[in-house]
Amino acid sequence: MTKFYSSDEAEYKIDKTEFEFVQLKEDIADETFQDKAIGFFKDAMMRFCRSKVSIISFIGIIVILCMAIVMPMTSRWGYNDQDLNRINLPPKMPVLENVGILDGTRWLTKRRVDSLNDTTRYPEGCILKVINHRNVQGVEMCDIKVDYYKYSGLEDGTYFWMGTDYLGRDLWVRMWRGARVSLAIAFISVICNVFIGIVYGSIAGYYGGKVDMIMMRLTEIIGSFPEIVVVTLFILFFGTGILSIILCLVVQNWIGTARMIRSQFYRYKGSEYVLAARTLGVKDMALIFRHILPNSIGPIITRAMIAIPGAIFTESFLAYIGLGIRAPESSIGVLLSQGQKVMQQYPNQVFFPAIVISILMIAFNMLSNGLRDAFDPTQRGA
Repeated sequence: MTKFYSSDEAEYKIDKTEFEFVQLKEDIADETFQDKAIGFFKDAMMRFCRSKVSIISFIGIIVILCMAIVMPMTSRWGYNDQDLNRINLPPKMPVLENVGILDGTRWLTKRRVDSLNDTTRYPEGCILKVINHRNVQGVEMCDIKVDYYKYSGLEDGTYFWMGTDYLGRDLWVRMWRGARVSLAIAFISVICNVFIGIVYGSIAGYYGGKVDMIMMRLTEIIGSFPEIVVVTLFILFFGTGILSIILCLVVQNWIGTARMIRSQFYRYKGSEYVLAARTLGVKDMALIFRHILPNSIGPIITRAMIAIPGAIFTESFLAYIGLGIRAPESSIGVLLSQGQKVMQQYPNQVFFPAIVISILMIAFNMLSNGLRDAFDPTQRGA
């Protein structure tokens, strides 16, 4: 019998048979709490999918990639097809023209009223509106809104979704081809940077000591050269084109990846599993690429995604200042460089390329932020 006493020292007796040991009767197995083990990458992807902004950015990048591949093939005009009869046409799209947006019209100012009936100059049906009548030194003048496609003598059913440039080339085709070129340069340069940085940083971080010191001093020497000087040297030796831009981006941008990999190796090479593998006789190359490097995959992916928008911007900037790809080849930087010269008269020639590069920069940055949060172990449980 078990005795209990209250505050007034009254005795209460409770029979011990009224109690039972639950664990003796039924084994408590946390079946409802047991689940399959979640791997690192699966957990990272689950964390990444919680970020709606990153998912939207990823979808936007995929859409632009698909359009850059497919859209130049859908037009009947090539990216360098020239026609002086259709120079500087405004944008015109089949559906939006019915609501007054991108309808291929343009205002022409300071036109003589007595010349409006000249069908050789103004084809029938091209004048849509006449406003602002005024007398200038005895001559009746006005401003007119015209269907610029009819005004230029083009047949009905002709559409240029983003207009044309000063040589009559289709800006829709040139913009998507330019996006393809810019993205190709960015992806190729980043892949090369990651590969060189992984090999270089792994060797420096694993062996350390004098090897690390010599290799890091070499990276400091290479990184000390100004980018403009490097670009100029490559242009002198290889000429302007995609190859010189890729080499310029590779020569300097791999250094950051190498330093990041080096720091990761210093972090993991003293771990117990590495010491155990070395004790069992595992060779250095196997330790580097099979045991230590896989722990750095997360930072490598994040670093690569962050480097892509930087490469796109660098290529566009070099093309903009005339040190990159040049006409007739197209890139986003080339289109911006040509469009800014006539931006006041024809803003569509710089507006659409600016929108595309802005979307790419924002989307890649948002995607890289989502991947960083997903792969960073310090963010777990947040």
